[in-house]
Amino acid sequence: MPERSANGPVRGPAAGTPGDRVPLSNRAIDPDGLVWTRVSPRHVTVTVLSGLAGTVFWLAVVGWPAVLAGTGIWSGAPLGWLLLPPAAVLVVGVLSVLLAPRRVRAIGYAERGEDLLVRRGLLYQRVTVIPYGRMQYVDVSVSPLQRSFGLATVKLHTAAVGSHAEIPGVEHAEASRLRERLTARGEALLAGL
Repeated sequence: MPERSANGPVRGPAAGTPGDRVPLSNRAIDPDGLVWTRVSPRHVTVTVLSGLAGTVFWLAVVGWPAVLAGTGIWSGAPLGWLLLPPAAVLVVGVLSVLLAPRRVRAIGYAERGEDLLVRRGLLYQRVTVIPYGRMQYVDVSVSPLQRSFGLATVKLHTAAVGSHAEIPGVEHAEASRLRERLTARGEALLAGL
């Protein structure tokens, strides 16, 4: 059963399960004592499948000249030079797929009294603070791939023009809860309650 600490963050029972509240540590950008809620581990599979589909698409886009040269239909450039773009796409795609689990583990969010924090990023880490009173609306979107894994993306639109933050890989029930809770908190702070 989750426990509420003296500071207010909820701590989940075990690491690695959906909705866990676990410490993601980076002292440079993380507030002290904050406990992050991670996204679902199933988001790794969605990210890997999306990365593979993107890699196959870009291989087809940049690889057709090499295929034409390899079959003898086109002899405009040496085959070795024509293989460089597909090789680069393949390297980037493989790296993206290999780093997907770590990228997903770096995503987290934390609800505080006056604001919501969203954390993401591996190499370039970022924490976005969204005051509840500045939220214009909360949008939940589900792609066909996410739907098949029971996941959604929560998008938070703020009063700043074109400004928004998103939390991908949230389970459907948690996405609905976040939408209702964040909307209610935003309306309450906007009304001055």
